Amino acid sequence: MNISSLLQGIASFAWIGFIGILVTISVRASRKQPVKGLSTAAIVLLVAAVLLTSVGAGIVFVEPDELAVVVTVIGQGGIRPDPLESGLHWIIPFAERVERFPKTNQNYTMSSVADEGSINGDDSIQVRTKDGQQVYIDASVIYAVDPLKVVQLYSTWRFNYEDQFVRTQARGIIRDVASQYGVEEIVSTKREEMALLITDQLLAIFADNNLIMRDFVLRNIRFSDEYAAAVEQKQIAEQQAQQAAFVVEQKKQEAEQARQVAQGAADAQVIAAKGEAESLLIQAEANAEANRLLAASLTPELIQYQYILNLAPNVQTIFIPSDQQFILPLPQSPTTITP
Repeated sequence: MNISSLLQGIASFAWIGFIGILVTISVRASRKQPVKGLSTAAIVLLVAAVLLTSVGAGIVFVEPDELAVVVTVIGQGGIRPDPLESGLHWIIPFAERVERFPKTNQNYTMSSVADEGSINGDDSIQVRTKDGQQVYIDASVIYAVDPLKVVQLYSTWRFNYEDQFVRTQARGIIRDVASQYGVEEIVSTKREEMALLITDQLLAIFADNNLIMRDFVLRNIRFSDEYAAAVEQKQIAEQQAQQAAFVVEQKKQEAEQARQVAQGAADAQVIAAKGEAESLLIQAEANAEANRLLAASLTPELIQYQYILNLAPNVQTIFIPSDQQFILPLPQSPTTITP
């Protein structure tokens, strides 16, 4: 409670007391009883009530989040040229009054959701795009009263600026800007650009009408039921196409994997065959070398010696004719070999 309200409250009690004393005086006078003391009290209460009422009507306390415009019957124009800032002020009682405006930001929301917007029910903006599609836009405009132009705002709009200006201008600008884009652009590539263009236009027109545009929020965009169904079918078709492409790619990968496996098996067989051939070649070369070395080491004497070693154990003497070959050619005449 501020001091102005306190004084007016005390003044109200003084008026009640004054009226009560007047009633008492009337009753006592009708009964021919003395009223001298009551008359004095009535006069005191009357003076106090008048003074308190006048002072209470002249003292104005402006809250920290408020601006006040003084409407006066004195002077030309009917409004003081300068608004009252926050704090305690004096105005001429009964000749002037104050009209209060908020300093804080104000939010005007237009939404299709009930109880979400400033107006109950569907308050979204219907827009026909440049390609003929119907869209519904939910948006919020955040603004404030210009403290330097609050007197002009009161002179122009009084307290109807939200309904008659903010709502009207915001809906018109949103509709005009959105109609310059196609529906695909609004929901995807051009959405941010559209919001910036709307913000710029709102900034300019609000400044010309004594308001400050703080922000514009593009909340939601809806389509007509027919277009939404078409978009859904398109998305389904795109998903199916992507799935088919995925299956084709998967089959390609499986085929490539099978080809690589087969190529690997073939390469393994070639490598195995080459290895086997090289092994056989090495073995043949080793055998040939062994045979060569063996052949080089064989002499008639060694052969005869090996032959004799392999005779039956009971053979004691062998006679070899000197002019006939028995087993191997011998270099000498008949010789008796006794083991």
